[in-house]
Amino acid sequence: MKMSKSLFVVMLLALIMIISACGGNDATSGSGGGSGDSKPKTLRILTGGTGGTYYPLGGSFGDIITDSTDYKATVQSSGASVENMQTLKSGDAEIAFSQTDIATYALKGESMFKDNKIDNVLGLGTLYNETVQLITTEKSGIKSVADLKGKKVSVGAIGSGAYLNATQVLEVHGLTVDDIQAQNLSFDESTDGIQGGSIDAAFVTAGTPTAAVETLSAQNEVVVVPLEADKVKELIEKYPFYSEEVIPSGTYKIGEDVHTVAVKAMLVVQDELDENLVYDITKSIFENTDKIAHAKGKLIKADTALEGIGDLKLHPGAEKYFKEKGVLK
Repeated sequence: MKMSKSLFVVMLLALIMIISACGGNDATSGSGGGSGDSKPKTLRILTGGTGGTYYPLGGSFGDIITDSTDYKATVQSSGASVENMQTLKSGDAEIAFSQTDIATYALKGESMFKDNKIDNVLGLGTLYNETVQLITTEKSGIKSVADLKGKKVSVGAIGSGAYLNATQVLEVHGLTVDDIQAQNLSFDESTDGIQGGSIDAAFVTAGTPTAAVETLSAQNEVVVVPLEADKVKELIEKYPFYSEEVIPSGTYKIGEDVHTVAVKAMLVVQDELDENLVYDITKSIFENTDKIAHAKGKLIKADTALEGIGDLKLHPGAEKYFKEKGVLK
């Protein structure tokens, strides 16, 4: 009997040690300083639809983080900014892409977040301009925003960043979604719809060139509808998170520059993430931009990573990095 009790105690202690050794798969408690190549800890990065810019960029970021830290980063496609902020709030991911305007609304509890304020998310840094693109084809005959009246137009998912941008562009032109045959489609669905003739145009807010639009331009004469200078000014005065933007000729094979507006793309993180971990993530991304396959990688720089961040608070780990770089005083 004594031996049986002793054996039981030994087995119990061994089980406790095994459980303890297998624990720690919690990104909120790690410091990014583990050892070995197994990289048991996982970080989930929320991006956007596969036809946008967030998804391929997220893939590059995931590879960089996995190679540069003791964490394995996995990338998930999503409904982009609004959904990403809500998912971070629920704790089902650690890092996410967002438009700066959407992140601002979320943290202030405004617009689509009026009854769902996000209070557990902090900024990591801004990345590049996200261009508001009104896409159609030459055969549609659409040359201006006014020409959208009565047409079938994709305005993005209800509550998405693209949807908000579309309604604001329509607003300054004296239109609402009720004046068009609004369709709530993803970027891929939008360009497929234009290709197939089921819709006439689509609002796409993403970094240029956008994969879904590039695919459309391979078989169609794409038109990016310009915004008039007075409408650009009106938009910026009413919604200060916008800035002037020019889509250069040659993009999607267009023959001349197109004037429009843009917001900023940024990365946000859960506020509970360890300071040292977020420092490592921030440093790995901004010091390995040469490893980013997408063209937007050339625009991602530590020196400009606080532009357009506005009232958004940085995570202490990101703040530490930007102070070291002299970007933040």
